[in-house]
Amino acid sequence: MDQDKKKYYINMGSQEISQIKFGNNEEFIIYATDDEVRFLRERMQNMHDADYRAFFRSHVPIMSYHNDESNDDYDIGITEAYQMIYDLGDEQTKSHIDTMGVLPDKHL
Repeated sequence: MDQDKKKYYINMGSQEISQIKFGNNEEFIIYATDDEVRFLRERMQNMHDADYRAFFRSHVPIMSYHNDESNDDYDIGITEAYQMIYDLGDEQTKSHIDTMGVLPDKHL
């Protein structure tokens, strides 16, 4: 069953995905199916969870930050999220992500 794509506004800072333009939530614009949005929300939730784990790790002085799996998980999650946003985004979104330099290869 082919689902229709809908327009969504994305704000990575607040990890907001909305069909309603409000405030500053139009950092990126994508066109996605319900399943694609659900998958993007999962990526963002994984980022949030990894960030939360890294916060607690940062309060344990004997654990070095550069060998922290939660930091690595966050980095992987944010790269995956930006890749999805790039793939689903309009031309302005793609151009913005290109200028940010956050994707080592746009065709992951």
